[in-house]
Amino acid sequence: MTPSEAPFPTSPVLPETFDGGKTIQFQCRKGIACWNVCCGNIDISLTPYDILRLKQRLGISSTEFLQKHTLPYEMELDSIAGVKLRPVEGGTACQFMQPEGCGVYADRPTACRYYPVALLSMRRQDEYVDRDSYALVKEDHCLGHQEPRRLSIDEYRSEQGLEEYDELARGWRQLILKKKSSGPSIGKPSQRSRQLFFMACYDLDRFRGFVASDGFNEVYAFAEDEKSQLLSDDQGLMLFAFRFLRQVLFGEMSIAIHADSVEQRRERLVEKQRRLETEAADRMAREEREMYGDQE
Repeated sequence: MTPSEAPFPTSPVLPETFDGGKTIQFQCRKGIACWNVCCGNIDISLTPYDILRLKQRLGISSTEFLQKHTLPYEMELDSIAGVKLRPVEGGTACQFMQPEGCGVYADRPTACRYYPVALLSMRRQDEYVDRDSYALVKEDHCLGHQEPRRLSIDEYRSEQGLEEYDELARGWRQLILKKKSSGPSIGKPSQRSRQLFFMACYDLDRFRGFVASDGFNEVYAFAEDEKSQLLSDDQGLMLFAFRFLRQVLFGEMSIAIHADSVEQRRERLVEKQRRLETEAADRMAREEREMYGDQE
């Protein structure tokens, strides 16, 4: 089926889906007439592992990377957020595009590695694992489809280093699929939940500070050596963040909790509420005395 025959002619994604054994004809190479055209008008969503690789590549914190190089967006109305690569100031080109090609090629994002293949992750409501299938993207400007090279999608994924990228982003994709498939049973996430999701998934260095905090360790039980190892390993911390969100957002318990600490926190909250109520009552009494005193 050609793009003009598709039910949505403006979409470059052909509606037919494939498994990894599908043979495609494609090659992107330096010297091809469309070189860098796709990098001149970007719409690239980033996975947490993409951000981890790029912030390490640039030698900056995840917080600085997010501020300088990304834009947040809502995946659904009033729902959890995604992150896109920010184009150059006042334009549409990728910040990392250079005349000779990608300036961060070894650490380029998942979407760039997959092109012109689209990864489609799906999960049925009665299933606990996601299923991957693929679609083909054909855009008028791309001449790579005319190159005389044929290979399977699995071979293309291996060539582009996507097994590692997909495996390390799987926990994040499962969180998104679980939220979407749960629908009304989960409901609209609170502002705090959305902020927590954003920090844990995308701002890994802020999440590291959160995990190292006294408040976190009052609630969650960790051996000291286990915590030290976790805090020193970006990749391990990212995978832990996915576990943490599954527990906080969906109640899937995999991280031990100090039961007594939880009760102590609850008691402190109750005591704080009592103190606030007492202070409010005292303030009202003072105001009444001042008001009656003025009347006298």
